[in-house]
Amino acid sequence: MIMTGTMWELDDATGAIRVEDVYDTDVDDLWQACTDPERAARWIAQLAGDFRPGGMLRATFTSTWTGSMRIDVCEAPHHLVITQEPGTDEETVIEAWLSAEGERSRLVVEERGLGVGVLHFHAAGWQVHLEDLRRALESGATAHPTGWSSSQPAPAWKERWQALLPGYEAVRAG
Repeated sequence: MIMTGTMWELDDATGAIRVEDVYDTDVDDLWQACTDPERAARWIAQLAGDFRPGGMLRATFTSTWTGSMRIDVCEAPHHLVITQEPGTDEETVIEAWLSAEGERSRLVVEERGLGVGVLHFHAAGWQVHLEDLRRALESGATAHPTGWSSSQPAPAWKERWQALLPGYEAVRAG
C-alpha cells in the first residue's frame, strides 16, 4: 500500500503532516475544486460562511470533523491558509500550495499544530481526501454519493482511511 503522507514533530506536544499529489487538470480548475463550496462538497467538506480572507466558515468534513475555520490567506490560484478552531486548544493550521506542472497541477497540503499522538490519523485522512479529490476531478461528480454527516463519515472515505491507518501507525511507531 502506497502512503503519500509524511509526519513530523514540531515540539514535544505538536506535529505536522504533509500530503501531496499531481492531478490531470490545470491549476485554475484545481483551485476551484478546493475553494468553490459546491466543488469542495464533492470530495472533502460541506462549507458555509464568509468565503474571503478573515471570513469564518462552518465545515463538516467527509471524516465527520465539524467545526469552525478562518480563511487567513486566499491567493488564487496558488496559496490557501485556513485555521481550524481558531483561538481554541484544538487550533490547527492547514496550508495548501497549488502549482502548475505542464498541463497538470500539484496540490501540497500541510496541517500543523496536531497532537503528536494523532499524526497518523490525520496523515491517513488527508491522503484519502486527496484521493477523493482525484475521483471527483476525473468524474466531475461527487466522490461520496451516499453523503456523510457530523456523526457518520462517508462510507468509502472511512473504508480507505481504515485500510491506510495501520501503515501510518507503523511509520509513526518507527
